[in-house]
Amino acid sequence: MSIQVKFFASLRETIGVADTTISHADSAGQAWDIATNKAERPVNVLVAINLEYAHFTSAVQDGDEVAFFPPVTGG
Repeated sequence: MSIQVKFFASLRETIGVADTTISHADSAGQAWDIATNKAERPVNVLVAINLEYAHFTSAVQDGDEVAFFPPVTGG
């Protein structure tokens, strides 16, 4: 099993890595925990699985891409 995990914007700076590959995860939340060594989840983090908005509880499968990013702001 191989899952690509990506971090964007300020999360990339906080976590210290743009992307990584993990060997397993049952959910997006577990992917976060494995990829970040159980770092605290910032408030309002958005999750996408294969470019579709998802939740930390959403299931992931082999070959999925899980992305985490802060809320988009601006005007």
